[in-house]
Amino acid sequence: MKDGIININKPTGMTSNDVIYKMRKILGIKKLGHTGTLDPLATGVLPVCINKGTRVAEYMDIDFKVYVCTMILGLVTDSQDITGKIIASAYRHEDDEGFSETIDLELKKALERIDEIKIKDAFEPFKGLIEQVPPMHSAIKINGRKLYDYIYGGNEDEIAAAKKKIKARQVFIESLEIESIDLDKAMPEVTFSVKCSKGTYIRTICEAVGNSLGCGATLKTLDRVASGVFNIKNSVTLDELYKIAIENGILDEELHSIDKKFHEDIPACFEKYVASADFALEKFGVVIVNSEVGSKFLNGWHISYKEARIVRESTYEPPVARELLRGANPDSEEYNQGSYAGLKVKPEYQRAYKIYMEDGENLRFLGVAMYSDVYKKLVADKVFHRGE
Repeated sequence: MKDGIININKPTGMTSNDVIYKMRKILGIKKLGHTGTLDPLATGVLPVCINKGTRVAEYMDIDFKVYVCTMILGLVTDSQDITGKIIASAYRHEDDEGFSETIDLELKKALERIDEIKIKDAFEPFKGLIEQVPPMHSAIKINGRKLYDYIYGGNEDEIAAAKKKIKARQVFIESLEIESIDLDKAMPEVTFSVKCSKGTYIRTICEAVGNSLGCGATLKTLDRVASGVFNIKNSVTLDELYKIAIENGILDEELHSIDKKFHEDIPACFEKYVASADFALEKFGVVIVNSEVGSKFLNGWHISYKEARIVRESTYEPPVARELLRGANPDSEEYNQGSYAGLKVKPEYQRAYKIYMEDGENLRFLGVAMYSDVYKKLVADKVFHRGE
């Protein structure tokens, strides 16, 4: 086996790129890529695509994500999460030099007035189509530079200029459920789950809810429990993979690679954790062709409906009504970086198909095609075995 996707349960304190670095060492494969970046604080589902599996990554980007999050009430930080610098607090805390800081009395009084009903009411506006302003501690690019690079490497003027260029964007919250409210803790917490479109900032929701309540709030933990077909139940940890690699002589006890050369084959001991590339495309249609048509497809030919057997149509639906995006210019900066960026979709995904070729009693996945109104045929978008 050479291609596929492994669903990694990312630990906290590690970037998504750190996971790729470690997976290269474990698998001995160079061509890897992740889908749906997670911040170092976040944990959970991070699909890692292997070799030709990377070709479906862009399709997976449209999948809804599900998060379980906990926020602390009465605390405000510059990054909107607990890794940031404290700006205001309803609790006595210490600064970087160890000196006791004073309590923000306004936050403290507001915190004393809140109850479960007020908290639930504060979450209500954050359902359906909402608008968010990306935080400075994010990977959104301004002038070709990620926002968090301005924070860690820019001067005050550069930071101020970058902030002025940040545009609000629309995202879609399909569901938001409060799991628990604990107002009896020394630092009250709210845990909630969110199913949302790409580009949604959960910590921005936490901050907005805190502002609505008047007591402030910041994200404490963030766990992605699902991304499309991948969920936390079918994930595997890096520690588990390291253990298997050691047991099978791929890594030594010091986690050094035995064979330092990269290869393309996925070691057999990991194959049970590898999902096929087509597995991730659950909402795409299914088309079966014979070997003759399949060979033509692999060589760049279009497929007519007469040559194909359509088993299933695409079930993909945009997160919001198509009319919301109809007036946008797909090539405009507004569409790609502004208010539509979190919702942009290719309309042709609604007529996208996984192409399978009959191979004896089995079916072989060839790639993805999309119906073209111009050619009135299925046109290859991604081919997995070109020229065969």
